[in-house]
Amino acid sequence: MFSNYLIGLREGLEASLVVCILVAYLVKTGHRDRLWTIWLGVGIAAAVSLGFGAALEFGTKELTFEAQELIGGSLSIVAVGLVTWMVFWMKRTARHLKAELHGKLDAALAMGTGALVTTALLAVGREGLETSLFVWRSVKAAGDGAAPLTGVLLGIASSVLLGWLFYRGALRIDLARFFTWTGGMLVVVAAGVLAYGVHDLQEADFLAGLTNKAFDVSGAVPPDSWYGTLLKGTFNFQPDPTVLQVTVWILYLIPALGLFLAPVGFGRSAGAKEQKNTHEQAEAGGRTDGGGDRAGRDGERVHDGTGRGSTGTDGVAG
Repeated sequence: MFSNYLIGLREGLEASLVVCILVAYLVKTGHRDRLWTIWLGVGIAAAVSLGFGAALEFGTKELTFEAQELIGGSLSIVAVGLVTWMVFWMKRTARHLKAELHGKLDAALAMGTGALVTTALLAVGREGLETSLFVWRSVKAAGDGAAPLTGVLLGIASSVLLGWLFYRGALRIDLARFFTWTGGMLVVVAAGVLAYGVHDLQEADFLAGLTNKAFDVSGAVPPDSWYGTLLKGTFNFQPDPTVLQVTVWILYLIPALGLFLAPVGFGRSAGAKEQKNTHEQAEAGGRTDGGGDRAGRDGERVHDGTGRGSTGTDGVAG
């Protein structure tokens, strides 16, 4: 349940921060009347994500066991690839995310209502689709039952609450540290999902070695015990993995976690400097736009609520 809560919290908070940035920028620049386009895009993105999740869950029910395992194992690998890309992308671009979104929103404002809806749809929809796929595979790995899905829903609910508190300026945390810790934990979870996907492919006879066990600690860690269930639900632990599963788990986890936790700062690219210049121009435009005192105060709430929490860097939202 914890791993699914973490997925819902991490992905949901990213989407919430994106929405906060978009809403605050429209308010700050005097376009409060266009807020409905953001919420329409968010609603469409949520509906598409839910539909994608439903298609994954019910679309494979009538398939043979081997076909289900083949699809499930393949989607596990895709899900791990997506979540790995996501955590590394956030690590690399988090401090410039606000400037990037401001630039896209300026272009969308010039193009019209449809472009605004599309901007919000794409910004939030990517997170939603990634969440649907990764959660589906994580829930399958953890086994049937309401606990995994409950964990996801609680995580999303927590992220919505945190996003609202950020916007109101009532909450300040070190976002850089938060995304580092949660990203590292997601890499560990992803390693378990990858190993589980390999096991699915072995059960589908797509990969060999299903009977070649690396070890078997079922006696010490019974799968139906409370601690066995906890380990399986949190890390997708299997007491009797195959040699291939353990090999893949090690080959993914060690380099991925090492690269993720490696310090950033070997020099900023030209693209990063350009994004910072865009950010500064957007800030200057927001100060001179004349969107009204009320709009300015509302917009600054999300800037202060997140920017100060990121210990002096550009931050996710500031």
